[in-house]
Amino acid sequence: MRSKKTKFIFVTGGVASSLGKGIVCASIGSLLENRGLSLTLLKMDPYINVDPETMSPFQHGEIYVTHDGGQGDLDLGHYERFTRVQVNRGNNFTSGKIYDTVIQKERRGEYHGQTVQVIPHITDETKLHIWAAAEGYDIAVVEIGGTVGDIESLPFLEAIRQLRFDVGVGNCCHVHLTLLPYISAAGEMKTKPTQHSVMKLREIGIQPDVLICRADRLIEEGIRDKLALFCNVEKRSVFVSPEVESVYELPMEFHRQGLDERLTDILNIWAAKARLKEWEIVVDKLKHPSRGQLKVAVVGKYVEFKESYRSLTEALVHGGIDNGCLIQAVFVDAQEVEHKGVEILQGYDGIVVPGGSGLGGSEGKIAAAGYARKNKLPYLGIGLGMQMAVVEFARNVAAWVGANSLEFDAKTPHPVVVPFASGQQLRLGSFECRLAPQSLAASLYKAPTTQERHRHSHEINPSCLEKLQELGFIFSGIEVSKGYADICELKDHPFFLGCQFHPEFQSKPFAAHPLISGFIHAAMQHRDERQQQEERG
Repeated sequence: MRSKKTKFIFVTGGVASSLGKGIVCASIGSLLENRGLSLTLLKMDPYINVDPETMSPFQHGEIYVTHDGGQGDLDLGHYERFTRVQVNRGNNFTSGKIYDTVIQKERRGEYHGQTVQVIPHITDETKLHIWAAAEGYDIAVVEIGGTVGDIESLPFLEAIRQLRFDVGVGNCCHVHLTLLPYISAAGEMKTKPTQHSVMKLREIGIQPDVLICRADRLIEEGIRDKLALFCNVEKRSVFVSPEVESVYELPMEFHRQGLDERLTDILNIWAAKARLKEWEIVVDKLKHPSRGQLKVAVVGKYVEFKESYRSLTEALVHGGIDNGCLIQAVFVDAQEVEHKGVEILQGYDGIVVPGGSGLGGSEGKIAAAGYARKNKLPYLGIGLGMQMAVVEFARNVAAWVGANSLEFDAKTPHPVVVPFASGQQLRLGSFECRLAPQSLAASLYKAPTTQERHRHSHEINPSCLEKLQELGFIFSGIEVSKGYADICELKDHPFFLGCQFHPEFQSKPFAAHPLISGFIHAAMQHRDERQQQEERG
């Protein structure tokens, strides 16, 4: 049963992919939230995979983990970063999930012998998922993945066409994001691709209420008039998503254009004036960093496709905002470290080794951890980055020759990283971690415990913890219920910390994660000391 009061904003995309629907949805969510409305955000992905668990980061980008263990699209990260919404596994579903649910119902006989079809069974199941996620909120912002005209997204578009009539006029708004290309040879911005995209939508029964046009420059009034006329929308419903230095400028830019006011008008909502002071502070700090620039190396496996580390990249930016510093994150292929040596890491003021899986680049990550340890360089290891730091310490300080993870070497004489003793395949979701008093972790969190999100299949071997701690490798964060080692840190080092969880999933531009902010602070100190030494000659 859906909530009678919930109103819906459906966001579709046309002309081309990668226009930034997720950022647009997050910006809309932020504006409405800052007007006092309760909301949630959903992402509908048209691919057949049930979820992105088995998809390559090179194709899909990062897998975003929700607090309840859902594995979703990276756009969920935008939703949580821009708003105070906490998404869950129900906020992202795929065509594969819908078809799987319908087929299971059919096998159980729930359709009572009916011929199961796309309409009404697939579309009805889609609407059930939307209603379930939207229940109890003033607004549900729903992003439909893919591009209008793609065959795989047609059932989703049909479902939202029907839903407009289910909820009634004044309770639903269709926003269409398109591209306005500028043809330099002609010196003109072209509206025809947008006209054709809207025509495609109208062919299946959806008339956009609002157009948002991605453009590399401001559009003239004549272009706005033309779009309104040929796309059958009011001129005041045509907006621009311009090129900006930072995506965090977009909420204020859309507010300046009046997007939030127009949406509330269409949905017949009275709402308070938007309070955007937090965004003003964030943008000001980004544009006017008080403490210069910082160069950080991100040593990973999937560096060719930077969307694989989108949340981490943004979290580093947040850490910079918190410390008044502009972050230059440079992606370094871990295999390049293996082939060229750790010398390519010279000149950085901090090293981050992010999560990942598989053997590729593992020795380069181990070498990067060793370089940071030996040279007192701030180091943050996340997930596999923590495990590789433990392996490095075991090999080169504990002198356990051949120490490794069983994930990479089934015959290692010193398995310091092992599969879970319980036999579970993947540890997913949020778990409580108890912090050791007087530890670096406790000083950063300023609390005795923390809740963090996990996605990993191996743990630090419990039988190794005591010996490694005797040598100065401290396990300062222990999972409360099962005793997993979730945080490690190195004594007598400015900042050397590993965490088994993903802190980047809980970082926001106006509330940086304490571990990442602490890492940036330590890297800035390293930079300042290095510069002072260089000045002294």
